[in-house]
Amino acid sequence: MATTVKTRSVTAHVPVDLAEKIDEIAERLERSKNWIVKQALSAWIDQEEERNRLTREALADVDAGRVIDHQAVQAWADSLGTDSPLPEPR
Repeated sequence: MATTVKTRSVTAHVPVDLAEKIDEIAERLERSKNWIVKQALSAWIDQEEERNRLTREALADVDAGRVIDHQAVQAWADSLGTDSPLPEPR
């Protein structure tokens, strides 16, 4: 039994050069432009969701006081190009 996925059209105006690149990739991959755009949107949404998750995780660390002093990080970074780099701050 086949599963039917509901779909909806989304219209977007894109620069001509971007549309032409989509055309070229679709032809090269022998896929539809629709497939190319769905792949790109899915990848971007996955990336945005991960970025959002990491941001919430980082803010929770800040709220819990799990931070490293800026001056310690700066001193460590400045020492990296020297003969005696400082240990990574924790």
